[in-house]
Amino acid sequence: MTATEPNSIRGRRILLIIGGGIAAYKSLDLIRRLRERGGVVRVVMTKAAQEFITPLSAGAIAGERAHLDLFDARTEFDIGHIRLARDTDVLVVAPATADLIAKMAGGRADDLATTVLLATDKPVLIAPAMNPHMWMHAATRRNFARLAADGIVAVGPNSGEMAERGEAGAGRMAEPLEIVAAVEALLGRRHGGPLAGKHVLVTAGPTHEPIDPVRYIANRSSGKQGYAIARAAAAAGAAVTLVAGPVAIPDPPGVKVIKVESARDMLAAAEAALPADAAVFAAAVADWRVAEAGTQKIKKTAAGAPKLALVENPDILATIAQRKSQRPRLVIGFAAETEQVIANARAKRERKGCDWIVANDVTPATGIMGGDRNTVHLVTADGVESWPDEAKDDVAVQLVARIATALAKP
Repeated sequence: MTATEPNSIRGRRILLIIGGGIAAYKSLDLIRRLRERGGVVRVVMTKAAQEFITPLSAGAIAGERAHLDLFDARTEFDIGHIRLARDTDVLVVAPATADLIAKMAGGRADDLATTVLLATDKPVLIAPAMNPHMWMHAATRRNFARLAADGIVAVGPNSGEMAERGEAGAGRMAEPLEIVAAVEALLGRRHGGPLAGKHVLVTAGPTHEPIDPVRYIANRSSGKQGYAIARAAAAAGAAVTLVAGPVAIPDPPGVKVIKVESARDMLAAAEAALPADAAVFAAAVADWRVAEAGTQKIKKTAAGAPKLALVENPDILATIAQRKSQRPRLVIGFAAETEQVIANARAKRERKGCDWIVANDVTPATGIMGGDRNTVHLVTADGVESWPDEAKDDVAVQLVARIATALAKP
């Protein structure tokens, strides 16, 4: 963890409830990750969870014994289940099995885990994990909707191969670091992170501009940097709205995500999300679109390639930066360049009317477009800061720290 990273977990008490599923093995790594960030972790294990991992393993990593039994004579003399429910900052259920979700939705309290969940007044985060058919079953969907309506936050499930041979789909438990990010976001909002009380708007990913029903104009943006910024802002306590083009990335936990396709859709969604304290336009918006997209697939003919008349797309960054009303206090754009990176970024900042530009060199040799690392230059009215090559998550954390500092000034 870097010195500038907003850390809402340090010193916080986290009660981890481990349900009975094969994904329980990931909970051991989750405990380690939470403790790395300074969290104080207590563990409750269901009877079924003990079929997959041992209480000794969970307790050893957590640093204190795992709690197993509602009728434990060592703890219940002082109503231990109530103490566990109240003496914490957040409850995390991982894995949250179909059975646990059903019990929570119905208000059951027939073991230590469900009794603690019913007795708590603290925020609850669940990480669902189950077979795809169980996840898509009408009963599970109904129970999950009930928990969402009750204010319980979820992270995942992700899609992929299941433990059962030949089974694949939505139902894999979120990875430990995804769950950690969700905990950070939940605690950041509740315990006053540096962006608590602020609304941050982020755009990310490419846009797809249709040529016909099956073809489109796009670019190579993966959306990773914008998603990382949204996660970091949420972890710092902000309410975050992420307007995302077509990407293959799980939604960041604790973030309101609006999915769009075209530049015009992205602009409309960004304007609808205002007012905001800060807006970070990390999306790689297509500059042009076809003037009239075909309603049917364009066929090859003897006449040769079709002539596509292009028109300019709306300039989202300039439109928001130059608003007369509801302009965010801090407007930040991105400049993906292949030559004269800093000179072009400076010119773009002046031309668009934004406050900062984050510029990078996206020539193929850098591997930045679609990769996990970035080398950026922060261009402001005061000058240029060149940051070292680092992971996109670290770039996001540093940028969010700078945003928090800027918004803290009168």
